[in-house]
Amino acid sequence: MIKFTKMHGLGNDYVYIDATSKTGQKIQNKSDLAKFVSNRHFGIGSDGLILICDSQIADFKMRMFNYDGSEAEMCGNGIRCVGKFVYDKGLTNKEIITVETLAGIKILKFNIKEGKVESVRVDMGEPILEPDKIPVISNEEIVKNLELKALDKSFKFTCVSMGNPHAITIVENLKEFDINKYGPILECDKHFPKRANIEFIELADKNKIKMRVWERGAGETLACGTGACASVVACNSNGYTEKQVTVELLGGNLNIEWNEKDNHIYMTGPATTVFEGEF
Repeated sequence: MIKFTKMHGLGNDYVYIDATSKTGQKIQNKSDLAKFVSNRHFGIGSDGLILICDSQIADFKMRMFNYDGSEAEMCGNGIRCVGKFVYDKGLTNKEIITVETLAGIKILKFNIKEGKVESVRVDMGEPILEPDKIPVISNEEIVKNLELKALDKSFKFTCVSMGNPHAITIVENLKEFDINKYGPILECDKHFPKRANIEFIELADKNKIKMRVWERGAGETLACGTGACASVVACNSNGYTEKQVTVELLGGNLNIEWNEKDNHIYMTGPATTVFEGEF
């Protein structure tokens, strides 16, 4: 039997499994397991699977698998829940920890209320703007005008990596936008060698944007932490917003800051435990 915890960050939900040496839980066929647990009809139901593992270079290591079984570099909402998991379950008593990911080591600072983590501030590191590192096929030094067509509509994208690839575009009337029509086509466009997360943005004011996201390997989700960070970078780079922005997602709000001193992106948001079980 494998013990699991269902958690979410603003509705972006994952199944979390403690795979550290302390539990002795051996997780085999991780991609197949991710597809099984994610299925909302025959499994537990989630946007994917996150394993909490031992690390040689940080306090913990996070491995994240999408709904379709593919492994992703990072998940902003997921890493906040990793922080809540390890603190609430007594795997650490630190209020600041490091977590190893495929996108590098991230630093988490906990906001604790009544002995439990209520929200987490994550140092997401520096945004990556070089096309070959995102990756995106483009002749621009910084990709701000990538024009792509999907069916009957053309979009202009700004591309950013937060350890995983994002393409951000501005649309009108975000609420009525048909993300299921255009998202899957744009995710797999030939300009994105590793596919991409696609963010559709509606501008509110200099300190607020609205966002919907088509996540690579998962489809539309209620929130995307790395996508919110990438979107603030894109919007600020194009002169639409300041560097401290509230991002309104379907599942709630994230506070994003692009710090001028160290060029790092800081994301603050909640983490919530839903239920626990075993299979």
